[in-house]
Amino acid sequence: MTPLSNSRQRDTRLDALNHWLSGVLGAHVRASRPLSSDASFRRYFRVRDAGHSWIVMDAPPEREHPADFVRIAGCLEHLGLTVPRVLAADTGAGFLLLEDLGNRTFSRALAGGASEQTLYCLAVDTLVILQKRWLGAGELEPPAPYDEEELLREARLLLEWYWPQVQRKPCPEAVGEAFEQAWRQVLAPAFQLPPVLVLRDFHVDNLMVMPNRQGVAACGLLDFQDALLGSPAYDLVSLLRDARRDVPEALADEMVSRFVQARPELDRATLETAYWVLGAQRNTKIIGIFTRLWQRDGKPVYLRHLPRLWRLLEQELAQPALGPVRAWFDTHLPPPLRRELKA
Repeated sequence: MTPLSNSRQRDTRLDALNHWLSGVLGAHVRASRPLSSDASFRRYFRVRDAGHSWIVMDAPPEREHPADFVRIAGCLEHLGLTVPRVLAADTGAGFLLLEDLGNRTFSRALAGGASEQTLYCLAVDTLVILQKRWLGAGELEPPAPYDEEELLREARLLLEWYWPQVQRKPCPEAVGEAFEQAWRQVLAPAFQLPPVLVLRDFHVDNLMVMPNRQGVAACGLLDFQDALLGSPAYDLVSLLRDARRDVPEALADEMVSRFVQARPELDRATLETAYWVLGAQRNTKIIGIFTRLWQRDGKPVYLRHLPRLWRLLEQELAQPALGPVRAWFDTHLPPPLRRELKA
């Protein structure tokens, strides 16, 4: 997709969005400049009228899953958690009118000097409550499983996008098969604990400070439309082994202990092994995704995170449970090739 064609598509969609919005809030209410875009194809707008404020999501249905957002939002609301309420939706067109939860993400709060300890404790407590209530809510329809094939598909993004940038050629089939076999040898711990709803992007950029609410309701949840049924370790990994933010090691260790203490029914050794294995899988995937964002989508800004991602992945590969995957990396993608890319 070229930047020019992308611009034209966005303009066309904005016209269609405003036509839809006029039927929902009135012709005088219009979206103009996006609040933000992210690593997806979604855009967000804030619209105001008569002292009220809303967020409008533009989620092209051929690229995104607006119906899944509506479904998972309803599920999380049923569990008593804070999400943007869906006030109107045309999922076929990819337009949603949402409750406005404000501007104060955990990331912005931390940048403004808020206590890391307080916010990460709130995030972990919210994750614990989400998982416990999910396990007790048998009437909710489970999403698709976060199974071995999906984890492998994600990990292969490294071979599809990062590998050609450093090796200057496509990944050979035999090397890809060895990569997949190595991962199959280590992924078992991801499936040894009772599965829960996994939001998949549970980190400080997608958590909102809700100052007038108490307990875990003070943590607003965003970006959950891709939720699957998976390991209770996965969202903990997303939070504490963050692709975009350095989390102090002592704080991360403390938060893992807090999580384990709040979920004593989980075997700690299995949980911690799953934590490292899924951390390696997730960071392998994200290295591929961030390279794709540069190469396919013209978003080189994500390349600046590659040194952090490789640093995290090196720590994960050092764990005994990752032995086969570490051996693959040492053979086929040795340390000199684990680096930042230049746009």
